[in-house]
Amino acid sequence: MSVWPTSQVHHRWLDQHSRDLLAFGRRTADPGGGARWLDARGLPVPGRPASALISSRMTHVYGIGALLGVPGAGPVAAQSMAGLTGRLRDTVHGGWFSAVTDDGTPEPGKSCYDHAFVILAASTATQAGLPGAAELLADACALFLERFWDDRTGMCVDTWDTSFTTLDEYRGINANMHTVEAMLSVASVTGDQAWTERALRICRFVVTTASAHHWRIPEHYDSAWTPILEFNADKPDHPFKPYGATIGHGLEWSRLLLHAAASPLGGNEEWLTTAAAELFDRAVTDGWAVDGNPGFVYTTDWSGRPVVRDRMHWVAAEGINAAAALHALTGRQVYADRYREWWDYSAEFLIDHEHGSWFHQLDAANVPTDTVWPGKADLYHAFQTTLGPRVPLWPMLATAVDQHLA
Repeated sequence: MSVWPTSQVHHRWLDQHSRDLLAFGRRTADPGGGARWLDARGLPVPGRPASALISSRMTHVYGIGALLGVPGAGPVAAQSMAGLTGRLRDTVHGGWFSAVTDDGTPEPGKSCYDHAFVILAASTATQAGLPGAAELLADACALFLERFWDDRTGMCVDTWDTSFTTLDEYRGINANMHTVEAMLSVASVTGDQAWTERALRICRFVVTTASAHHWRIPEHYDSAWTPILEFNADKPDHPFKPYGATIGHGLEWSRLLLHAAASPLGGNEEWLTTAAAELFDRAVTDGWAVDGNPGFVYTTDWSGRPVVRDRMHWVAAEGINAAAALHALTGRQVYADRYREWWDYSAEFLIDHEHGSWFHQLDAANVPTDTVWPGKADLYHAFQTTLGPRVPLWPMLATAVDQHLA
């Protein structure tokens, strides 16, 4: 039987799917700079403001597309990045606005989550050789270290007001998770392993905390980094800060810990690789097909009981990549089997074979819905799923693609 994570035939299918995704999202680039949220047919949603998150993700995706030699990908990446060097940048107080309307009105506040993605975008754009990317990366890294990195705790703060005057008391794991991805990417592109050291400090905290909660990761904390386990109990399906344990984050952290372990400073240390397997197993046990239908539930409570049963596309995508990463590390067939099972599920329910890309949200019966994620905002999770099995765990994605697939 073919072992899909290592099958060259399957890799050819992944390559074609990555190009299909890039074709679907090509209209994301905004003439005014930045990338637009896409609807179900890949058209920009009218009236939706320019977004730092979407602009960063699409700069990352199409920057990798340029590295893959896909014609047209480079200009989309450059136009998406133009939003980060243009209207989304706060030239008065520094940093990046989360969003800016067409009349130039910025969304108030500055978030670690958005700034982590700006760093990821700039690192990928630098790897892809986009003009101005190296300068953007240097500026974003300096700002991040000044405003969001707390060296005393070895973690990132979460949210400032617009002027960087008042820091919110809330601390969150979601922003720190994407910060780890960004930090490891900067280390891969620049060779500066101080970023890996910082990422490993965040990883250590998450592993320690998750192990104390039966490998369910507390997401929300106060300013002293004490978990707030009932945070957003009244908003259980929040797109970025849901209540309870988030199944997809267990899978995503599993993969990120393996990247960290494969880094020059990780040394495949057992605390990283063991935790990756534990987080994967907990997420699968709590989240996969637990209500009689295939698919991952979105969240559970602290006993593992499902809370939000809708299926988000990004959770399946992270499961696929985590399974591939664990198979690459261990060679165990169980991970290859899960990988194949979840691609089959995605092909049946998540991939939109009529209009392209992936449905971003399904209900508990695997029927498309849009209560949390309307349309098909961007390509970030689905696109990365087409690449993870084809490159090593280190360096991170853009550099690995440049070195192994370009």
